[in-house]
Order: sequence, then C-alpha cells, then structure tokens
Amino acid sequence: MNRTGRLLCALHLATAAGLALTAVQEFRHGPLWAGFLFTAASVVPVIAVVRETVIEDLLRAAALSDRRVFRAAEDIVRASLEAACCERWWTSLGTDHDAACPHRVPRSSAA
Repeated sequence: MNRTGRLLCALHLATAAGLALTAVQEFRHGPLWAGFLFTAASVVPVIAVVRETVIEDLLRAAALSDRRVFRAAEDIVRASLEAACCERWWTSLGTDHDAACPHRVPRSSAA
C-alpha cells in the first residue's frame, strides 16, 4: 500500500476511535438512541479501511496477472522466432528457404 493509502487508513481508524469514544460517552450520559447511532457510525470507517486493503490486494493481483500474461506472450513470440529457419522462410510464410539454409526442404502447412 502506498503512503496515501496508509494515511487514509490511519485517518479512518482515528475517526472510528473517536466515534467509538463518543458512543461510550453517549451510553453513559446521553440518550440510548444516540449511543447506538454513534456505535453504528464508528463501524463505517472500519469498513472503509477493509475496502481500501481489499482494493489494494486486487490491484496487486491484477498487476501480477498482467506480468504473467506479458511473459507468456514473450515466450510465444520467442518460440516462433526461434522456429524460423531463415529470412526467406520467414518472409515466404514457410515455403522457400535461403541457399545457405540447412532446411532446404519446403515446409508447407498443407496436411
């Protein structure tokens, strides 16, 4: 998690603690309904912290997945380039070979 996300989570937790303290004071000295109201309000910032951490985990997993897909695409391209015999074979779609190519037998895609 970056610095901004940590700061935001710290602010959410401080707000939740303040609301919880207010809820305790309301249960002791105020009307009962206000105590329940502040108790419910103190849960909302905790939910925000959980949401921030879940979003961060999902972003990290997506970045990891993107790297894996990129590596797989690189492997496919590398294998295709290594399978090419010579420049003429590559440009003629596998039908002709250069004079110096050791694989002068035309490779055809016809089965």
